[in-house]
Amino acid sequence: MVNEVVDAARVRHAVVLGGGLAGLLTAAVLAGYAQRVTVVERDRMPEGPQPRKGTPQARHAHILMTSGVAAIETLVPGFTRRLLASGAHQVTVRTGVLTCSANGWLPREGDFQQIVTCGRPLLDWTVRELVLTDDRITLLEETDADGLTGDARRVTGVRIRARRGEEADHTGHLDADLVVDATGRGSSAPSWLAALGVPPAREEKVDTGLAYSTRVFQAPYEAAGFPLVNVTADPGDPRPGQAGTLLPIEGGRWIVTLSGIRGSQPPSGEREFAEYARGLRHPVIADLIAAAEPVGPVHQSRSTANCRRHYDQLPLWPAGFTVLGDAAAAFNPVYGHGMSVAAKEALALRSVLERHGPDPARSRDFQRAVAGAARDAWTLAVGQDLRYLPDDGSQRRLPARLLRRYLARFARASASRPSVASVAADLYTLSAPLSRVTAPRTVLGTLLGPAHPLLTAPPLTDDERRLLVSVTGVAY
Repeated sequence: MVNEVVDAARVRHAVVLGGGLAGLLTAAVLAGYAQRVTVVERDRMPEGPQPRKGTPQARHAHILMTSGVAAIETLVPGFTRRLLASGAHQVTVRTGVLTCSANGWLPREGDFQQIVTCGRPLLDWTVRELVLTDDRITLLEETDADGLTGDARRVTGVRIRARRGEEADHTGHLDADLVVDATGRGSSAPSWLAALGVPPAREEKVDTGLAYSTRVFQAPYEAAGFPLVNVTADPGDPRPGQAGTLLPIEGGRWIVTLSGIRGSQPPSGEREFAEYARGLRHPVIADLIAAAEPVGPVHQSRSTANCRRHYDQLPLWPAGFTVLGDAAAAFNPVYGHGMSVAAKEALALRSVLERHGPDPARSRDFQRAVAGAARDAWTLAVGQDLRYLPDDGSQRRLPARLLRRYLARFARASASRPSVASVAADLYTLSAPLSRVTAPRTVLGTLLGPAHPLLTAPPLTDDERRLLVSVTGVAY
């Protein structure tokens, strides 16, 4: 009798399109509100933490922010412990990071927030292994989603096509009470919805032309625990947009990603990769990788534009359908927010389900919750990227000029004034609303400016300085 009551509170079937991080977290949410959940994935999933064809971005550096860790742990209990046990690193913002900002090197004072670094395949595999232990969730691999069924008012399912095997040419159909598109940047939702008669959503796109080049290195044994290194770009640099990040990951390795905007993109050649690293605003990354052993070739990516589709603003939205993850809002990866936003969106979806249940008619509420979870990250990413693009006139208006000057002063003050630095760390890790930047205490600290002169050299500990000399032969 109890099971009958529980099942009566669930919808019969939910379908999630996309078996990546966003899709699996969504499946974990829907398993609490559907009798069964089917995840439709075009790739065959690897047996372990290995890259797969459908996620080329997985070969580049990834950071999971404090808020993302908390969201995933809420949705998939045991995730954090298992990830760290597999070799992921938990890094404290500021004390565990060497950051060369546009304003100089940041002092390593204050334990504000924590981030997690590891290879993206390890993170995806960890989530996948935990989520798929739920026998209500089925993963349908090597299967394409070809379109939605229903009409502009109600989505009733999805058309699918197996990519291999006896039914490779067969077009099937999955009936569903709820369908969620988590297929990423390449989402076909715009054309699927148009075919149902839904008007197009307003789309925003901000593209600096950023390109990535990434290579993995086996760190020297004694240097495997060296801090995360981040040499950021300076908009005033004559070679704008050049940046580099060295992250410690599992297996005593470093993953190094170099990036540059249009006109200064990093190369794909191995020798040129090292030369580009040497040309950053500080040579510390180049010195470290010169002492390390490369593991594999250089990988490149150019899928870095900020792109947001405002499905939440459409006057007509079909019941039973939701879009989330990169399919709804994709971010410049240089800010490291994509995974955390996807996790926060899944958590926001669960909050609506907790309040209203799995009513397909609430899909507009689901979409608005997704949009809300991505809003601050979008504002931060676009605000940063606009500094590297030609001014279309909007940046010359008085409000824009005042805001730009205030944020520049906020960044300088955050280098050494604790009250501002803690807010900056909270915003960076998406752990606090963007409104914190204009809170009275933050405004006061911003107006007072830096508490100490900005650093012109990396703030190394004595042990780190000795280590660099022994490993690289370079004195800092």
